[in-house]
Amino acid sequence: MTTRSFIRRITSALASAPAARPASGAKASTAAPSLTKLKDSLRVLDQDPYLYVVDWDLQIISVFDDLRYDRADVDALAGPMRSHVMQKLKPLGFEQITGHVIAHTTADMQMVMPKFRALGESPFNATHFTKRRPQDFYILTPTQSACVLIDSYPPEEAQERLLTLIKQQPINIYRILDYMARDDRRMAFKPALGHLKFVQRQAVRSEPLCRRRALR
Repeated sequence: MTTRSFIRRITSALASAPAARPASGAKASTAAPSLTKLKDSLRVLDQDPYLYVVDWDLQIISVFDDLRYDRADVDALAGPMRSHVMQKLKPLGFEQITGHVIAHTTADMQMVMPKFRALGESPFNATHFTKRRPQDFYILTPTQSACVLIDSYPPEEAQERLLTLIKQQPINIYRILDYMARDDRRMAFKPALGHLKFVQRQAVRSEPLCRRRALR
């Protein structure tokens, strides 16, 4: 047999050989949902009147707090707000793993809720002391969400994004003003607060916000 004939025979045998089968008892693995698909599935949250994805790039989800505020109100996720978030995320495959973290373990994504630190805590600090990974989301109050927008965008763009937010979920503008005065960069946004107060006042008097009540 020539070398060429031998090579042809081996090649033919390999081509006709049956595909390898998994070992006895082995199970086919179920692929975990990709982060992109899971993130896309979170869009259903915007259909809930108490939840709002404030910013997809910053990965912030806000929970409705109230229609009216006092500047001294505690700014933190209350128990009913946390419970509502968990109720809506559970059908998407998330589980509560700690008091402040809701996780989708197969897709390796977490929803991180900042811990309440002190009565006088600045709403600007909510995310500063609570770390997350690039694939994770923050779950915040509307006021905390507004502070992240102010710190993340130039004043004009932040104002546009805040106008969209307050029509969905009012914020504690006076509390923001109190802590804004401690930072020169944030003070550049101060002139926009008057317009925000006017728009928010109109929003809470109109549908659908006028009928919304805080979670209990």
